[in-house]
Amino acid sequence: MTAGLFIPCYVNQFYPSAAKSTLQLLKKLGVDVVYPAKQTCCGQPMSNSGFEYLSQGCNNLFIDNFSGFDYIVAPSASCVLHIKDHLHSAQNEELATIIRTRVYELVEFLTDVLKVEKLDAVFPHKVGIHHSCHGLRGLHLAQMSELNAPPFSKPKRLLDMVQGLEQITLDRSDECCGFGGTFCVAEEAVSVKMGKDRVTDHTKNGAEYITSSDLSCLMHLEGILHRNKSSLKIIHIAEILNSTV
Repeated sequence: MTAGLFIPCYVNQFYPSAAKSTLQLLKKLGVDVVYPAKQTCCGQPMSNSGFEYLSQGCNNLFIDNFSGFDYIVAPSASCVLHIKDHLHSAQNEELATIIRTRVYELVEFLTDVLKVEKLDAVFPHKVGIHHSCHGLRGLHLAQMSELNAPPFSKPKRLLDMVQGLEQITLDRSDECCGFGGTFCVAEEAVSVKMGKDRVTDHTKNGAEYITSSDLSCLMHLEGILHRNKSSLKIIHIAEILNSTV
């Protein structure tokens, strides 16, 4: 199985360890991984700001980079959801449509495509899961609490396979962290308050680490943790699933 590795620009710039862990984890699981070196931003920031027409160059480049793969995998739920919902091409819309069906966030790829049942991972810490809004309500990585439906969590299922890891129970398991892309700029005070609430929930329940499939949310929470000089840390789920320490 060959997969194209899609590393969003902010992951590449700020959290390269998550990108490396994603690559290493996929290789451990027998996936032939190819990283298209010319990839750049997927165009989500422009689209989210109301300037989707400015993202067409990003769309064309994404299609050029990833059109030859049966699977495209990324460690970012928000960027994956953007591609799934908004990748278009004036030159070849049929190809863009095909690519939209082939892009996967890492957790859903591991659970839904590879159907992983066992992991050789060790992480002896107390961990809280942050379900990002894009991952939860866009990609359905876990059940939304507002629905009267059986609960499930794909990240939890994978973390259950990690030796030594203890998952903590949160008071509000799927509440937004307040990042919201440009929302954290336009509504800074509200965004910070929401982030502080999420940090408090993890702290009071004994977490040592907050993990998620979305580093954008973790980056927002990390800023709050640093300003508060908290010992609580953030870590992308790929780094835990790839850990052998």
